[in-house]
Order: sequence, then structure tokens, then C-alpha cells
Amino acid sequence: MSGPAGKGAVAFYLGIDAGGTQCRARLADPSGAVLGHGVTGPANTGLGLEALVDTLLGATRAAFAEAGVPFDAAAQASAGIGIAGLSRSGALAWLEAAPWPFARIAFASDAVIANIGAHGGEDGATLILGTGSVALLSVAGITRTIGGYGFPISDEGSGAALGLSAMRHALRALDGRTVKTPLSAAITERFDHDPVRAIAWMDEAAPRDYAAFAPLVMDYAEANDAIARSIVENAAGHIERFIETIFEAGAPRCALAGGLAPRMRPWLRERTLRLLSEPSGDALDGALRLAGLTMP
Repeated sequence: MSGPAGKGAVAFYLGIDAGGTQCRARLADPSGAVLGHGVTGPANTGLGLEALVDTLLGATRAAFAEAGVPFDAAAQASAGIGIAGLSRSGALAWLEAAPWPFARIAFASDAVIANIGAHGGEDGATLILGTGSVALLSVAGITRTIGGYGFPISDEGSGAALGLSAMRHALRALDGRTVKTPLSAAITERFDHDPVRAIAWMDEAAPRDYAAFAPLVMDYAEANDAIARSIVENAAGHIERFIETIFEAGAPRCALAGGLAPRMRPWLRERTLRLLSEPSGDALDGALRLAGLTMP
């Protein structure tokens, strides 16, 4: 995590949450009043750093436009930006050296801003379930992560992992190695039930493309499709182990975050749910705090 650095007076605070599926921006004034929001497409370091900067600035422009504030006022803004994949070698140094229009700027991972937002900057942990998955803990001034090593080797319990499991099942069902279910038929229908087309898709697919199947997997699991249920139950097991590890590491509380979290909660055991805390804010609140905004 890098601290705020910059060159001028601050009249605005900008928080950005740059994730594998979308990039969200929130513009606030020094009192914390929200002025505008902006949303663009996927934004992580795996896209390439120049493309990432374009996406970040696109979300920024949209937030300023919604607020009715000219974009050149970005020179009076302090920005806090949380980015998926920031730990990639050289990424932070490159971003810090890039020409930004802001008065001040600070970078952190998307997990860090989610955790800051969830616990108001206090000790705690956040398990993020989105395109990927990662847990971040902050205890007594020490921050560490659990998981988050990247798809497909990691990201257990995530949208991308659900999609990958669904694709595996669908292809096995297509050639008769396992039973066909409504889920497998719905997946292979996307490729006209042709494994050659499915393979061509996989050659180009990014984690967000696999994650696009996650809502379908959840829908069929909730409709009692046997394979969909087994995929989701397996994901729930990974999530519960994440949570157990978080508390074993000394976190005083844990919140769930990310787009998949609300749909996975009903699949967790009651004893696990009792361990969870409701987040006091979201990742954009955390990004605004990273930018230096004092929030109640």
C-alpha cells in the first residue's frame, strides 16, 4: 500500500475500486457528501498497465461528469485507488510513476480498500468473493492476505472458480463421462454443444469470462440441479475454511464482500454465519479513506 502523495490543495476526494469485472469510482467533497459515481469495465493489472490507466481515468471522468464538475478540477482531488493484482511485479512502481491529473494519489490492493471500508479502518478481516477470492486481515498494525494467488491455481469459492467447475462438468457430460443435467445443457448450449467451439472459447477466456457463468450456476443450484448444487456446496466449503483460517489468525471480526457474497451466504452453515459481521461500509468507502477523507 502506498500513502497519499501529491502536489496541491484538496477540494475533492476520489475513491476507485478497480476489480476484475468492473471499475467503480466515487467522488466526494471534504465533508464526505457523495457528488458522483462512475463505472467502467474490468480493471486489473493483468489487462496491461496502460489499459488499466485508461479504465481508471474513464471511471474518474464519469464520476466528475455525474457530479457536474469539470474534469480539470481533478487537479484539486486526492485519489485513493484499490486495484486487483497490484502485487504483480513492478505494477505499483509503474503506477506511481505514471502521470496522473490528481493533487494527491495513493494505491492499495482491492482487498485492502474493502477491508478498510468494512471495518472503518479498525482491526478486522474481509473475505472478498467476486471474480476471484482473497481474504485480507489487519490485526495490531499487521496486514496479511490469505489466498488470492490468481486463477486458476487459487480463487476458491469465487465466480471464476464456479464457472470453471461448470465448464468441466459440461464437457464431461457432453462426452458421456458424467450425467447430463440442466446446468450442463445450458453451458454447452452456449457453444452449440460443440466441444471444439468450447475449446476455442477457453483458449481466449479470462477469469471474468468464467465468472460470467456464476449466476447461471447459482440459479441452477437454487433450482436443485444435482451438479450445480455439488459445485456450490464445494465452493461453500472453501469459503468456510477461509473464515476458519481468518479467526485462527487472530482477526477479531470478519465480513464478506464482493458481488458473489450475497448469493453464497445461504449456502454457509449457521455456525459460520454467526461468526460474520456486517460491513460498516464498502470498498469505495475504504478507497475514500485511503485518499485521506475523514469519515464518521
